[in-house]
Amino acid sequence: METRKPRKERTGLVVKNKMDKSVVIEVLRRVRHPKYGKFVKRTSRFMAHDEKNECTVGDKVRIMETRPLSKNKCWRLVEILERAK
Repeated sequence: METRKPRKERTGLVVKNKMDKSVVIEVLRRVRHPKYGKFVKRTSRFMAHDEKNECTVGDKVRIMETRPLSKNKCWRLVEILERAK
C-alpha cells in the first residue's frame, strides 16, 4: 500500500473575496538575506477554494495544498483561524 506525502499547509490573510467560491490569500514569511544577514519580509499570494463563501477580507486562515481545481487554484480552505474585526 502506498503512503501519501503530507500536504503543504500555509497560514495567511485573505486579501480578496470578490470571486465565487474563491479567495486570494497572502502569506508573509521572513527570510534571512544571504549576504547581510538581515531578515527581509517576502509575500506570496495563493488562490484558494472556499466552498461555502464564508471568508471576508482580513480573516486569518489556514489553507492546504490540493489537486488543481482551475488554472490558478490548487489550494483549499481548511479553517478560519481568526475573523476580521
